[in-house]
Amino acid sequence: MKPAPLHRRLRLPLIVLACAGALAGPAALAQSPLNPAASSSSLDAPLFYQLLLGELNVRGGDPGAGYSLFLEAAQQQKNPELYRRAVEVALQSRQVDAALAAARAWARDIPSDADASRFTLLTLLSLGRVSETAAPLRAVLMATPADDRNGGIAAIPQMYARVSDKAQVLAATREALAPFLTQPAHAGAAWSTIGRLELDLDRPVAATDAARRGHAVDPTSPYPALLALELLERGQAEAEPVVREHIDAARAKDPANTTISTAYARVLLDLGRLRDARVQLERLTTRAPQQPDPWLLLGMLQVRDNALPAANVSLDTYLQLVRDANDERTRRALTQAYLLKAEIAEKQQDYIAANAWIDRIDNPEEIMAAQMRRASVLARQGRLDEARALLRNQPERRPDDARLKLISEAQLLREFKAWREAYQVYGEAVQRFPQDTELLYEQAMMGDKAGQPADMERLLRQLIAIDPNHHHAYNALGYSLADRNERLPEAKQLIEKAVSMAPNDAYIQDSLGWVEFRLGNTERALNILRDAYGKRPDPEIAAHLGEVLWVKGQRDDARRVWREGLALAGDNETLKSTLKRLNVEP
Repeated sequence: MKPAPLHRRLRLPLIVLACAGALAGPAALAQSPLNPAASSSSLDAPLFYQLLLGELNVRGGDPGAGYSLFLEAAQQQKNPELYRRAVEVALQSRQVDAALAAARAWARDIPSDADASRFTLLTLLSLGRVSETAAPLRAVLMATPADDRNGGIAAIPQMYARVSDKAQVLAATREALAPFLTQPAHAGAAWSTIGRLELDLDRPVAATDAARRGHAVDPTSPYPALLALELLERGQAEAEPVVREHIDAARAKDPANTTISTAYARVLLDLGRLRDARVQLERLTTRAPQQPDPWLLLGMLQVRDNALPAANVSLDTYLQLVRDANDERTRRALTQAYLLKAEIAEKQQDYIAANAWIDRIDNPEEIMAAQMRRASVLARQGRLDEARALLRNQPERRPDDARLKLISEAQLLREFKAWREAYQVYGEAVQRFPQDTELLYEQAMMGDKAGQPADMERLLRQLIAIDPNHHHAYNALGYSLADRNERLPEAKQLIEKAVSMAPNDAYIQDSLGWVEFRLGNTERALNILRDAYGKRPDPEIAAHLGEVLWVKGQRDDARRVWREGLALAGDNETLKSTLKRLNVEP
């Protein structure tokens, strides 16, 4: 399972908007002709005539002559408006080299004018001369008000996003940011920007080092912590101390600010580290009980753990704090809260209350999720056929609704362990959407559950033929063979192929550890499984790790791991069957 990437949106300063215009087209800013009469109250007659002639040339189809007149006047008068008009005329006529010459003359003659550096940077980007952008970029940042400067620094990667030579971007940015790397007010943003550019070059270790260096200068800066969270999502566990230390430092400075703490809890949830996430959320709800999001996340965890009374308290608190949905994000969060309340009522067999919570959902984008929960309520009452009909009869308002209906039906059947029927529904979905490799993968997985291992292998090999880079397919096929103790050398080869594509995926590491165990390489299996379980505490990984420990005679450690797995998901089939097969009571 692959966590969705974590997105961090920062306000875009004017520098990025200006440069985006340059990358979109050199004429983007050349829209407003100069009014000679209004440009200066002290124009003499010759200068007035020169500017008027310049505008007439531009409008008459000779922008080159107009540009020369404006540039000459600007150099004589040292007037920023005239320089701006010269640059705009050059951009309008797509003479970007001429625009650059005017912008540089402007910066030379009026070095205190930040617009000169902005236009220089803009034109250099248009020309693709990235290596020359360091000086004007630094000048723009120096001219930016101190309170806005970190936003400008953080937006640099987006400004250069369309440049293909990422190494050149990193070099120019390092040079531009050199004065800020040791300044406590800006070092966090500066080092984090360098770290993000290192990530663009696929250098996570260097990015982690950049996050550490920015954090060392100012532990309260959020920028290194945001970068560290992204790195943690990508499997860089070495970045996590930056997040934890920032949370402690920021709490001392501003106890009410919970942005990074909440984001950290979300990342921990995505990584499957549910106990750690719960610790963070319990701290947040105690320290900042007025913040709604932690209550919702905690309630979600408590529903998962079947701690229904506690979940009701958390979700009721969230709903009291968020009474109105003023934006799409809040509407989606409210929908999630209503669905969780419905799930609690369903588990308590209060089906009237469950449907009442579902009835509160009026967001058109969430209708299918609501109907999925309503179908679950029907199925829980033994009315599975009605539940399936409810989903099948939903109108298809959007292009993806037909696909979503089939997936929802298959998920419902899977939840109620109707494996064969779920397999058939996925097969129907694949027939309707033959280019959808994820549907093919799900059909293969359900084939295994339905007792059709040959079908599973056939479908996975078909998927690999379509998408040779689908690492989950290699992993699933290899694990299936290893779990059945069949063709173990081939199983290992398939799993190692998956590992080469996704080396930090704990589930794939689990498969590799399991096949090593089946091959008799117990010590190697133990090391791999311990590493996988450390990355992602999961009941299935716990089942495998516990069995290896058990076979090695480490019975107390095995029982401890199994107990942890049961605490994560007491109904996990792999874990339950392992304990039954070994006749163990953990």
